[in-house]
Amino acid sequence: MAKITFIGLGNMGGPMAANLLKAGHQVTVFDLSQAAVEALVADGARTAGSARDAAVGAECVITMLPAGQHVEAVYLGEDGLLAALPQGTLVIDSSTIAPETARDVAEAARARGLAFMDAPVSGGVGGARAGTLTFICGGEADTFERVRPILEGMGKNIFHAGPHGSGQVAKICNNMLLAILMTGTSEALALGVRNGLDPAVLSEIMKQSSGGNWALNVYNPWPGVMDGVPASRGYEGGFLVKLMAKDLGLAFDNAVRNQAAIPMGSLARNLFQLHAGQGNEDLDFSSIQRLYHPDAGA
Repeated sequence: MAKITFIGLGNMGGPMAANLLKAGHQVTVFDLSQAAVEALVADGARTAGSARDAAVGAECVITMLPAGQHVEAVYLGEDGLLAALPQGTLVIDSSTIAPETARDVAEAARARGLAFMDAPVSGGVGGARAGTLTFICGGEADTFERVRPILEGMGKNIFHAGPHGSGQVAKICNNMLLAILMTGTSEALALGVRNGLDPAVLSEIMKQSSGGNWALNVYNPWPGVMDGVPASRGYEGGFLVKLMAKDLGLAFDNAVRNQAAIPMGSLARNLFQLHAGQGNEDLDFSSIQRLYHPDAGA
């Protein structure tokens, strides 16, 4: 078992760190939220007063942070973690950030003799809690083999997408498609309800027909149709609207950089930005249903 430092204990990071503890690893945690830290300490984690202190003696450091600027702040510069870690330490960043940022951190890590892997995740909060996440890794093949046993404590599917930054490219492609599926599913449900259809009946019809998709089958956005999903608890928890909007911004920026056409991705980005701007940024992203039908579930 490994000595692991886990930094970033939000909706995803907290359950991920808890699963590492269940897998038998020695885990030291750090987060600005004391409540999040205390919840992991109750499960057996150790803690420290700063990210640098938490990383002392670690064989592996894992971060799960909101955005690229947070990753840069934690790792880079004279006060960053990379400057404090001994050669050979494994560094895994599971945040969803720009591929260019991941490559910059990877290059800085390589210059200090550290093994870095960008490893964003898919599977949502449910997957984080169940330990069934998908990890999409970018980095050297030998580093991938070193991180795999650690990631298996938190996930079910572990992919090596390619060199540094590849994990981030694959992740933003996946989330762009997810956003398109969720907006399309919400649009179809709203149209059916406005015509007097029961959303549960319509959902079942589409699930068994050619319109079936992950958003409809696993994460239905209409309140009350599916148990255990954010839509049935006031859209609380889950993957926040503001994070989906951020990820769609990453996809848009990458498309501009690579001269790629993403008309549906761009529309999804605009819809989520509009929804966030209407005061919904801290709701689950399936709350986009309310953009099409404000009385959804009422």
